[in-house]
Amino acid sequence: MDRAIRTTSAGWVSAIGHALAVDGLDIAAIFRELGLDAEVLTDPDARISQDSMTRVWQLAVERSGNSAIGLNMARVVRPGHFSVVGYSLMSSRTLREGFGRVVRYQRLIGESADMVMQIEPDTCRLQFAIHGDRLPAARQSVEAAMAYALAFCRWMTAEPIVPLKATFARPEPQDTTPYRALFDCPLEFDAPSYSLLMSRQLMEAPLATANDSLAKLHDRFAGDFLARFESDPVTHQTRQVLCRLLPQGEPKRQTVASAMNMSTRTLQRRLQEEGVSFQQLLERTRRELALQYLGQPQLTLFEIACMLGFADPSNFFRAFKRWFGLPPGQYREQVLQDQSEEE
Repeated sequence: MDRAIRTTSAGWVSAIGHALAVDGLDIAAIFRELGLDAEVLTDPDARISQDSMTRVWQLAVERSGNSAIGLNMARVVRPGHFSVVGYSLMSSRTLREGFGRVVRYQRLIGESADMVMQIEPDTCRLQFAIHGDRLPAARQSVEAAMAYALAFCRWMTAEPIVPLKATFARPEPQDTTPYRALFDCPLEFDAPSYSLLMSRQLMEAPLATANDSLAKLHDRFAGDFLARFESDPVTHQTRQVLCRLLPQGEPKRQTVASAMNMSTRTLQRRLQEEGVSFQQLLERTRRELALQYLGQPQLTLFEIACMLGFADPSNFFRAFKRWFGLPPGQYREQVLQDQSEEE
């Protein structure tokens, strides 16, 4: 039996697109040149195969001439790039607790990701790996993860955090300037793994953005989504269709079923077998997308309401308060205050 293809979330691919843009590249143009469907880049619920992203990295290096292009990820940090996992990290009490959540939920970001956190008496090592499918993963993908992790630490703490050491499971490049500039610490190449060695004291220092109630809320949210992602294929497929249809108004069961090439009765039965009703899934999907959209400051609350298929914005405000216990505007202020200040 063929095993499932590993995929990457649209949010992470969006971050990669911003990183490539630093070198003047257009990820949509790269997708088209590779014969990939560029429309998935506008679908917040899309999943892109790991092998496709390997090809994207390879062509990006070829077009830019920059073999260290993955390090550009440090310049495009936004929690919305990995949705509820990013917000969960932001509301954690410490970086150690936050990266523990990233390890727990990393499959939501990318099924090829394999991040491990090793705790020693005085240090904390974040170890990174990206696994390929038919193609070996591009080393730019794992360097991108390392760069993003360090930049997120700096962004969260508003401090110029410096690792104790950065290690790379690759030969030393001819030009180490971009690595020295970003990591600003001793570098070890030809190491057993890619990793960031951090001070444990630093990783356990309290974070100003800590919010226990939001952290628990995001934990429940991410845990539910991870469970569905891993075990409920029809639920996940239905959610993808809902994401595409919601901006046109509240989708009808028949419309969704037709988009999935099945009857309304079959869709209801398959969802029931996976323990969810159509209405419950619609509500979950709106709730999850609401968090994603609130992480994009350029979107007004009215626009978000429309994108979620609410004909009347007041219905969105009431629904959001029912889901999270506070109005959407207040939630955006609490969770994304630091992001707004940064921008």
